[in-house]
Parts: sequence; C-alpha cells; structure tokens
Amino acid sequence: MSDYDILVVGAGPAGSTFARYMANKGYKVGVLEKKKEIGLPLQCAGLLGRRIKDLNVLPEEFILNEVNGAYLHSPSDHVMRVSKKDTQAYVLDRIGYDGYLAEIASAEGAEILLKHKVKSVNSKYGTVKMVNQGHKELTARVIVGADGHSSLVSNSFNESFNTVKASQYLVETSKPMETDFVNLHVNSKISPGFIWSIPLSPTQARIGLFGNHDYQSLKHILSNFMQSQGYLKGSKIIKKYHGEIPVFDNRKNLVNDRTILLGDAASQVKPTTGGGLLIGFACARIAADVVSKSLDNDQTSILKEYESQYKKEFEKELKTQLMVQKTFELLSNEDLDEMFIKLKEKGAEDIISTYGDMDSQSPLVRELLKRGLIFSVLPKVLYRSVSHIWKFF
Repeated sequence: MSDYDILVVGAGPAGSTFARYMANKGYKVGVLEKKKEIGLPLQCAGLLGRRIKDLNVLPEEFILNEVNGAYLHSPSDHVMRVSKKDTQAYVLDRIGYDGYLAEIASAEGAEILLKHKVKSVNSKYGTVKMVNQGHKELTARVIVGADGHSSLVSNSFNESFNTVKASQYLVETSKPMETDFVNLHVNSKISPGFIWSIPLSPTQARIGLFGNHDYQSLKHILSNFMQSQGYLKGSKIIKKYHGEIPVFDNRKNLVNDRTILLGDAASQVKPTTGGGLLIGFACARIAADVVSKSLDNDQTSILKEYESQYKKEFEKELKTQLMVQKTFELLSNEDLDEMFIKLKEKGAEDIISTYGDMDSQSPLVRELLKRGLIFSVLPKVLYRSVSHIWKFF
C-alpha cells in the first residue's frame, strides 16, 4: 500500500493549487518542498492577467496594484500607448500569495513537507527518494512534478530543456510614477526578451528583463537602462532578484507511467513573455480531473489524457506566440524602430487596445494578419524568412 495517493514535488503556486484540488476531493496528498519557506526568493515579475480571478482564488490583500494599459517602447523610444478602460492585470505580492496557496492546500488536508529535497523519482513504481530527511523513500499512486524550470522529475524521463535567465530590481524612485501603466521596452540585444517596469506604487517599481545572456550581462544592461530613464535616475535599489525561465517546447513529454508534469516543470509558459502562472492554474484543474479519474479507475494509462487535454486547450495559442517570438528574433534595433513608426502610422495602437490580451495573443495576431499589417511593417529583406515562419498559421 502506498504512503500517499498523490505526491506533489514542489510547493509553488501550480503545485499547491493542484494539491488543494486533490485534497478537497478526499485523496491523501503529500507536497514535498525543498525550501524552508515557500515563495522565497521572489523569482517573478508578479504581473498577472485579469483572468487569474477566473482560475484561482486571489484575496485583495495580495494585490499591490492594478494596471489597465502599457507603454510599448522601441529601442530608440518610439512609443505606442495601449490600454482599456477596465483593469487588465494585477501586480501581486508573489511571496505572500505563494505562501497563501500552500496554506489553503494544507487547510484542505494536503500535507506540506518543508525541507524535503528530492533525490530521485521512479515513475514506474511511484517512489520518491530524499537527499535529506534520513534519505527516506516515500511511495504514491501518482507523482506530480511541479518542481520548476530545472525539474528533477522532468529530467527523470525527458532530456534537459532550455531556460533563459532573468534579473529584476525592486526600486524606490525619486519621482512619482504613473501607476496604471506598465512600460515594456524591446531591444534586439535581449530579443526575444524585453525590459519591464512594473509600478507597485507611485514610488516603487519592479524593473527587470530576461534574455539569452548570463546574469552579469543582464545586470549591466539593466543598469544602463535605468540610467537612460529620467524617472529612474537617482532610484534606490532595495532588492535584487534573479532566476530562470523555462523555454516553451512542445516536444516535452508531460506523462510517464504514473508521473505527470505541471507548470514550469512542464514548460507551460508563454513564449512571448515567459509568464506561465495562469496556464499553470488552468492545467492544475485539468490535471486534477484526469488524476481523479485515473485513481478512481486504478488505471495509470488514463493519465495520458492530461497531456492531450492540455494540448487541445493551449497548443494553438502557444504555437502562435512561438511564431511571434521567432519573428522578433529576426529584427535588428533599426528594424524594430521602423516597425514601431509604421505601426503607429497605421493605427496599431487602437487595434492592439481593442484586440490585445496579455494571455491570449492569437486574436490580435489574426486581426493584424487579416489587415495585412504584420508583413507591411517588416523589412522586405526579411519577407521570405518571416513568410516561412507564418506559412502554416
């Protein structure tokens, strides 16, 4: 007899949410977390689309700010302003929110086991061995790998997958900021990554970036960026953070025997922004339904339905974003500047404001293609390369 019905490796937001669903259904759930405190260190920009309230609980106490638009900046600072009347995103206290999700999972009956670092996983027999805790071994009917970008569970049946590095500062500004808009800066040096400025209050912001560089190079780019922005000159850096973001890859296997992957461990992230929390929450619900069915019927083969349902729900959107990402990688700073100028001339600000959604970008892409805007604003020398990327859309 197994120690648990389900063992979740990783007490991040996706893992804790899944554990809550399963404990609520009456299953015996254990959550193995290597850290001594959930949510630390912060490894997220903390900007979540408004759909979060449809996908998970979000108490007001964890919302630091609400935004309804963005200023999009080209390398030479041609700016597009896009917005809607209603709140489009929430800036969260991610450390507090992550801890809260684990607490409510525990309140439903999930056993949260801190300082339990996993050494190995056997998907066939449902065993998990610890590095510490006396090297003990636990067993479960189903194992869920929710252990982040460098997932040990994923590596037990997948090849290693790529990540990109990210750096972020929490800053105190010397001048008050506009709080209902974020600023996003594109630059070919870090493409398809970008720089963000996310206001928490009139005088505090998260300034960060991600890209294919080492941390030292990212910090250098970030420092130069802060010096170039008038509202950030003289800012005081309160905290520095860094982390890694998994690169979306639809070749990753999400199910193996009695094991499934969830969240960053499954590379369930948006190719354009690296964000994955809302996808992770949606997949936690999909996984809970499939795992329940598998356990109730005592058939591990049913777990394969999780991967097929995930792809049915998200594959088209994620592939569209992947094409956007690959297009941006072809553009130089001069190309980006020219594209911004042409987009503004053709009324793209209104189109993006109407059709844009930070979590579901394919409706906007379809509209831009329908109007012939994507190819009309790109350099002609890149027409063939870009056409190859979009030929199956």
